[in-house]
Amino acid sequence: MELTVAGIVLLAASIHPFRDLVLKGTVFPEAAYLGVILVWVLIAVIHALVLGVDLVSGLPVLPLILISTAGLMFYYIGILTTLKTGDLSVYYPIIRAAPLFIVFFGWLILGQRYGHVMLGGVALVMVGAFFLQYRKGSKLLQHPATFFTATLAMAGMGTQSLADSEAMKVIEPVVLLVWGYMFLAPACGIFFIIRKPAGRPVLEHLFGGWRKTPMRYLSAAVTSYLSYYLILLSYQWGGNVAAVNSLRQVSIPLSVILGGYFLKEANTGSRLAWALVLAAGVVVIIFAR
Repeated sequence: MELTVAGIVLLAASIHPFRDLVLKGTVFPEAAYLGVILVWVLIAVIHALVLGVDLVSGLPVLPLILISTAGLMFYYIGILTTLKTGDLSVYYPIIRAAPLFIVFFGWLILGQRYGHVMLGGVALVMVGAFFLQYRKGSKLLQHPATFFTATLAMAGMGTQSLADSEAMKVIEPVVLLVWGYMFLAPACGIFFIIRKPAGRPVLEHLFGGWRKTPMRYLSAAVTSYLSYYLILLSYQWGGNVAAVNSLRQVSIPLSVILGGYFLKEANTGSRLAWALVLAAGVVVIIFAR
């Protein structure tokens, strides 16, 4: 992998954990996600106007944009449902296993080929990422429905990544961002209304968090938009989709560090040992040819 591309991906991965750190414990999780998405729409439109890009250029790859949006939608459905019904420490390793999905379906559907060295790096990253998050004694199949929703989230992220990497061969990143977020905002709004708890007003459910933590929503939106934009740039500049998404796992040990420092989460010391395994995989991927 080119060092410039690797640097962009690692920068994106280092930014991404701040969104979850900022939004953790929010009173209205659906409002938080929808709020971030709505700010994304605004940022993307302004970004497109500043760059002067032709948004019509997205029409030839509209099917890819729709697939990308659907993948992100399934990711949100899967992760929000998993958070409500299961232990995140048990199922989050599954959610973050998108590189395995990408390698398999990239090979099966897109005819992509991966060298043995690069696959070895992906394997190291996935092993390190899994044990960074997994808890001893946890039972993955104890709740089959939750296992399914976690797998749905993983497949959604993998599908989005594959579609994004193909679209970046044709259009500018900001074009995909504008179209994708325009489709995503109403879709998520409808889904969140369906999930509304009984007795809670719709407007409070969708927008109640803005009264309590508006700056958290804004800061989460800005950082996550920048992170996603950098990932799209890495695809545009020739980054292999499996390698890129494996390098994105660097956000996991960063989350461990941030969680231990700011949120006083336990067991950060033992988990950092697996971070070294993940880091070794990152080095292998960067220098693989």
